Amino acid sequence: MQELTKKIINFVLDQSARPGAIYLLFGWSFVEAWFIIPIPPDALLIPMSIANPSKAYFYAYMTTISSVIGGLLGYLIGYFAIDFAMTYIESIGLIDAYAQATDWFTIWGSAVILIAGFTVIPFKIFTIMAGSMKMNIVIFLLASVISRGARFYIVAYASKKGGQLAVDKIMNHADKVGYVFMVLLLIGLMWSII
Repeated sequence: MQELTKKIINFVLDQSARPGAIYLLFGWSFVEAWFIIPIPPDALLIPMSIANPSKAYFYAYMTTISSVIGGLLGYLIGYFAIDFAMTYIESIGLIDAYAQATDWFTIWGSAVILIAGFTVIPFKIFTIMAGSMKMNIVIFLLASVISRGARFYIVAYASKKGGQLAVDKIMNHADKVGYVFMVLLLIGLMWSII
């Protein structure tokens, strides 16, 4: 599996320098949101943003849109085909990640999708889980846009400004960024209620 992952990484990096890389980025982001791919779209977004900083935010936009559309497909899989999805999730060894995501959903409710864009648990687990738990689809889509958009725009900004070193630092602390984002959002919601 590790050898296959290395081959995929090398392929992705090679493709990121090609003129049609935007199509691969769009497709990769779409598929990664509902199907198990061992490499997140960041692997394309980062080198593309470093190589062409003037288009970094456009790349982040395209990654966000395609990821949310893919997330919607994951939601529909969870909503209509959870038995099939659970068999698949179990077969690839992500049942513990699904259980963790379910626990978080129980604690945080639909706000867990806001954290999902920053966790080490693959986003596809959250999209399928949201569908299986019949989460309000409008809230799901809004939370997905905010969560995925924040992640990809932060990565694009870091790539544009600081190159690979800055991106590595952000990715090493991605979970913490997600939790800080969630706390700030909850404070903002409480402030607006008071």
